[in-house]
Parts: sequence; structure tokens; C-alpha cells
Amino acid sequence: MNPSVTSEPESEHLDVVIVGAGLSGIGAAYRLQTECPTRSYAVFEARQAMGGTWDLFRYPGVRSDSDMFTLGYAFRPWREEKRLADGASIRRYIEETAREHGIDRRIRFRTKVVGADWSTATARWTLTVEETDEHGRRAHRTVTCNFLYSCAGYYDYDRGHAPEFPAADSFAGTVVHPQFWPEDLDYAGKRVVVIGSGATAVTLVPSMAAEAAHVTMLQRSPAWISPVPTRDGTADRLRSLLPARPAHRLIRAKNILLGVGFYEFCRRRPEAARRLLTNVSLRILKDAQMVKEHFTPRYNPWDQRLCAIPDADLFKVIKKGAADVVTDHIDSFVPEGIRLRSGRVLRADVVVTATGLQLLPFGGITLHVDGQPVTLADQFLWRGAMLTRVPNFAVCIGYTNASWTLRADLTHRLVCKVLNHMHRRDLAAVVPYSDRPLTERPLLDLTAGYVQRSIDAFPRQGQRGPWRIRQNYLLEAATTVRAGLRTLQTTPRSAVTSPPTAAQPSPAGAAR
Repeated sequence: MNPSVTSEPESEHLDVVIVGAGLSGIGAAYRLQTECPTRSYAVFEARQAMGGTWDLFRYPGVRSDSDMFTLGYAFRPWREEKRLADGASIRRYIEETAREHGIDRRIRFRTKVVGADWSTATARWTLTVEETDEHGRRAHRTVTCNFLYSCAGYYDYDRGHAPEFPAADSFAGTVVHPQFWPEDLDYAGKRVVVIGSGATAVTLVPSMAAEAAHVTMLQRSPAWISPVPTRDGTADRLRSLLPARPAHRLIRAKNILLGVGFYEFCRRRPEAARRLLTNVSLRILKDAQMVKEHFTPRYNPWDQRLCAIPDADLFKVIKKGAADVVTDHIDSFVPEGIRLRSGRVLRADVVVTATGLQLLPFGGITLHVDGQPVTLADQFLWRGAMLTRVPNFAVCIGYTNASWTLRADLTHRLVCKVLNHMHRRDLAAVVPYSDRPLTERPLLDLTAGYVQRSIDAFPRQGQRGPWRIRQNYLLEAATTVRAGLRTLQTTPRSAVTSPPTAAQPSPAGAAR
């Protein structure tokens, strides 16, 4: 073991442990203390601040690509003006929500869950947690809990996707990855090349163009981009006429309907959707060749997530000449910039590799059941929340075609329903099962590179019923929380041996 890491004996037991203090984790904590008020719980957060993704990403212009009336919580109205909020505003919203409901007092910062071992005999999880003090010293200890809920998302916070570019070391300028943005990076008056075409790239280009000499977005192939107004006029009117909560409910319902409707339109009538998005780009850019070459993808809308640009900011900086888009492949880096396959050299002082994210299932927690490792890829996900073969464990996975929080909140409420069901029936454990064979389908049904690179490490969804994620909030809102729990195998508390005392952890709780 690393000499900077020490081990301590098990010290406490909790009813529920929530992993992650981001948007999902704070929402989960609110639902848990509201709908299951007798349960003891804590939120374990590996970082030293809450906010999750919105605390990690600090690159220029970082913002949501979902409207805040649906990305925000159903129970706490979004009161700011912009529908697509910047990262600082979202962090502030999460922090204020946590303080307002006393959740901040339940968060253990710098506490990372590295392993989780389920014991059938005692019907408990023994968690191996790594705690880091303000001096960077780490200590391992164990904590037991009855139910483990991972709200850590599926991004790897320690690694971004960083492909190896030929001769990258020869570049005389600065190379940065958006996930690890240097606070002291000075790009004012410099030439910048942003590699990528996804949400991060289309955010960076107009943000950096305000100070840089020129910004080029270098993409291998185009992505679908949709301008959206910064302000929601209907929302502004409703908030001026109604109290905050009724207005929030109406705005949220309106945006959910519009989002679901547009997604279904894209999936059912892809050619019409292509024409619509292409015509919007053409109307703003007024350059048919540019739209055809740089903003008309080969794939259909919503085969990959749509990129939203507030008030068409990307298109506007291109029209002004402050930025441009190049569609080509990288041949190699050279001292003065990047040489393309076409032979052209893009001169640059700063290169930003907005090349995507690395996925990591559920915070990277290593799961064991009765000492046996759990292979996530062999499991199916029940109602998008619980895994076969893994008792008393749930994961929070948001939508890929709508605001993450819409599905996250359904999962929080489902977990509370399961916990209350266990309490009423005096159950020690529950685990989902299927009485018929299931056909494997990928958990995330997107063709995006960052998904395809890692999806084989994730659990599967099935082809029917509670094993399928429908990517339709209206359908799932009507079924997820109201659904029966007949597909859960149960273990009555009377069948469980007495759990070990806090001072005597079971062998399954040994630090690894």
C-alpha cells in the first residue's frame, strides 16, 4: 500500500450512502430526506466542492446545453434570466439548494468510494472509502450501509479523451484540454485552434473569439447545431404574471413538451429535420457552401446529441470573421501549428483539444457481491436504476436526448419508493430479476465517439418493459414511479443474520 495511505477501522453505519454531490446527488438527497425522512444518510463526494461536472469544467464560456427550467430541480424554481446558464450560475444554484435544505451538512468532501462489498449474510454494503485531508494525506476506512446509490454520473473526472497526434511534441505553442483548463492561460491576441465539433468546441469558439486574434474550429466531420434564444420569452411573461412555483411548473411542462416533440419529430422524420436545421443555419450564415461543407452532418439529427448555441453566437463570430471552421483531418503537428491532410497548415499559438470525454461507469467503484467481482457489462438495468445480481444498489443515469435532471429525478423517486417498500414489508434486500431472457441493447443509444469508445464497459438495457429506457420523459413519468415492484426479488429481514458491530467489520469489509 502507498505509504501516504493509512487504514482505519470501520466507524459508522448509515441507512443510505449517496455517491456524488453534483446536480444529481443533491437532488437525490432532497428526495431521500423528503420522502424517506427516517433514513440516515450521507453524501460522499471525492472532490473538495459540490457541483460535480459544473465544478470540474472551468473552460471559457462553459454552460448548459439544456434549458435550466428542465435541467434545474422540479422542487426549486430557476429564477435567473438565461435559459442556458453558465457554469458559475449552475454551481451557485446547486450550492444554494443544498444550503436551503440542509443537505450541505450531510456532505463528506474529499471522500471517495473506491470499493463496495455486499454481504448476503448481513444484508449490508461495506464501503472502502479513501479520505484526503487538506495536506493531501490519504486514509482508508470502511463504512457500512444498507443501500448504496451512485449519483456520480458516467464521466471520468481524472481523464479526458486525448488522442495521440503525430509530432505533437514539435508544436511550439501551448496545448490544453478543456477538462483541465489552466487558470493562468493567456490567449488574448493569439491564434487559437479548437479541435472538435461537439458541445465543448461550439462553446469555446465564440467565447475565446472575444479576446483571441482569431479562432479556428477544426473538425473531422460536422455536427448538428441548433441556435436557441438566450431568453425564453414565454417564461419571462409567465414569471411576471405568476408566483415563482406555479410559473416554474408551467414553464417546465412547456419545455418538456417541446423537447419531447422535437426529438420525436427528428427520429420519425429525419429528412424533414435535416432540412429544418439546415435552413436555420443557412438563414443566419447566408452561405450555402459553408452550410453544406461545415454544418451538414452525415448522420441524422439526434443520432448524436444536438449542440445548442445561444443566440447563434457561433454563427455570429464566423460571420464577423473572428472565427472560422475547417473540416479536414490532422496529418501532424508542426512547430507553427497543425498540418492537415490537404496540406494546409493552420497556424496557432494555442491548440485546445476539445476531443471529447472519457466514460467511467458510476464513479469507478469496484463492486463485489459475497466476495465475487461484478462484471457490469454482464448485468441488465431495471427501470434505468437497479442492476441484476447487485442487491440494494442503484445508479442515476440521465437522458441523452433531454435534460439529465428529468430522468435523474424519476430515479430518485423510484429509489425512495423501493426504500419505503422495503421498510413497510420489513425487507433486508431487493434485487431485480427477469423471468424471461432479455435481448441486449446498449445502455446509451448514441453514435457519438465518446459513447462508442466505452459503452462495452457499461450494463445493458433490455428490449422490453422495465428493462428498457425509452428516452421519453412523458412515457417514463407515467410509468416509472407508479410501476409495481413485482420484478424485484426480496429477502425478508428475518432471514438475515445479525450484522457485525461497528468495531468488528466482516471479512467482506477488509480494505483493498
